[in-house]
Amino acid sequence: MQGETPPTDSTETPEAAPVEQAWSLAEPAEEQSSVAAAEGAKEALSSRSETVGSVVDTLDAVALSFGDFRISLFDVLIVSAVIVGVLVFAWFASRMARRLVRHLTKLDDTQQLLVEKIVTILVWAAAFFLGIDLLGIDLTALAVFSGAFGLAIGFGLQKTFGNLIAGIILLMDRSIKPGDVIAVTDAAGNESFGQIRKIGIRAVSVTTRDQREYLIPNENLMINQVENWSYSSKNVRMQVSVGVSYEADMNLAEELMLEAAKSCERVLNAPPPTVWMAEYGDSSVNFVIHCWIVDPEEGVGNVRSAVLKKLWWLFKENGIEIPFPQRDLHVRSSDQLDRLIEIMGQGKQGTPVTKE
Repeated sequence: MQGETPPTDSTETPEAAPVEQAWSLAEPAEEQSSVAAAEGAKEALSSRSETVGSVVDTLDAVALSFGDFRISLFDVLIVSAVIVGVLVFAWFASRMARRLVRHLTKLDDTQQLLVEKIVTILVWAAAFFLGIDLLGIDLTALAVFSGAFGLAIGFGLQKTFGNLIAGIILLMDRSIKPGDVIAVTDAAGNESFGQIRKIGIRAVSVTTRDQREYLIPNENLMINQVENWSYSSKNVRMQVSVGVSYEADMNLAEELMLEAAKSCERVLNAPPPTVWMAEYGDSSVNFVIHCWIVDPEEGVGNVRSAVLKKLWWLFKENGIEIPFPQRDLHVRSSDQLDRLIEIMGQGKQGTPVTKE
């Protein structure tokens, strides 16, 4: 058969369905909270109770929007709770860590203080990163501001960080430690001694005998000269100046000075007190009594006062004179001076003066 046509399929080919756009098939994205911790807390609280969920929704409805950024009253409450909780946790953990260091270690006071500072820094650093994690803050988003933040620390907080590092170094090399007695100079230039009570993060607290407390930055104690009376030993030699008359028995005077120094309870017997002749003064022969004490934090002036009081009575009993300044006045003779003396003598005798 010519002109046969091929059999046709009885089923018609359906028209191709229109291809939908890919983005039309995607599910609408859920609105994300600006604070990840707030979103998690919202879901947890809403699943427990409808009443609590309604309260949460009410708080979340009160919000401020700045472009794509949205923050609600609920977000503020959650962030505040996280910050307060982290601060309380860090304070409690650092305090417990210090107690454990004091009770479980056999370190001396300086080493304990150094360990406590390091542990405190580690605890607060861990608390900071814990708070960042709980709040869901992405640190990579802050990379843009890291340069500006580092610059701000470099210029604004360099002294604070410098004093912190200086305090740790002072504790590590043990050049200055709590309980040491150092010389302190005030703003007027007057020097006095004081005892170190505390080495803090920023400054060292030094208390003088008159209960004045100086706060000296740690950095100053590192870069400046410091007179530490108890660095390697607490023995301190003090001087008591004494003057006696040129007519006194010098050997007896020296024996009485030694007796007065040895009579003081705080003066050490070893090394023993010594007496040196210092100079021939204008009105006296000057001596210096050298005596040693082991407790400079209890004061130096009171020891000097005790020695001088005892020596006063010993000199009185043994006839040793404590001289005072004496001056000889020499007047040269002249005609005018002789005439003046003659006139003054006539006035005293009541001689009448005649007028021409």
